[in-house]
Amino acid sequence: MNSFIYDANFLVAFIDKNDKWHEKAIAIHEHIRIKGFGIIYFDCVANEVISVLGKRFEEKGREEEFKKIMGKFKEVVLKRKLSWIYPGIIKYYDEILDLMANSKGKLNFHDSLIAIAAEDMAIEYIVSFDQDFDEIEWLIRIKDVKDIEDVER
Repeated sequence: MNSFIYDANFLVAFIDKNDKWHEKAIAIHEHIRIKGFGIIYFDCVANEVISVLGKRFEEKGREEEFKKIMGKFKEVVLKRKLSWIYPGIIKYYDEILDLMANSKGKLNFHDSLIAIAAEDMAIEYIVSFDQDFDEIEWLIRIKDVKDIEDVER
């Protein structure tokens, strides 16, 4: 069965109803769920989502909503469902830095870690609105519902 890594910008859009890509994220997630594909949540992505949401809610004066949004995050990204790849940094470190260098700085450390871990785990798909993942030859970026149509179960 094929599985999909959920990237941080996708999860932020999925969780935050005020995000410009919220409706698109909901549609993509529902399509993946209905088709019965696996969903991968990496620990580094969870870290980034929590940080982005915290900063966003603070900057937009929505601090009172943050506790509620954290509840939604915990419903979506269950601790027991996290794939812990941070320990792999030791193993992947040189490859991460090489990938960052080869991307000429387009990919940051976390995105490079995600890409290297995906390759190591033989995961082909990432759900992301970040075009930089298009540079990764071993990853197929899912950015719209139509992109899922070609994926075999």
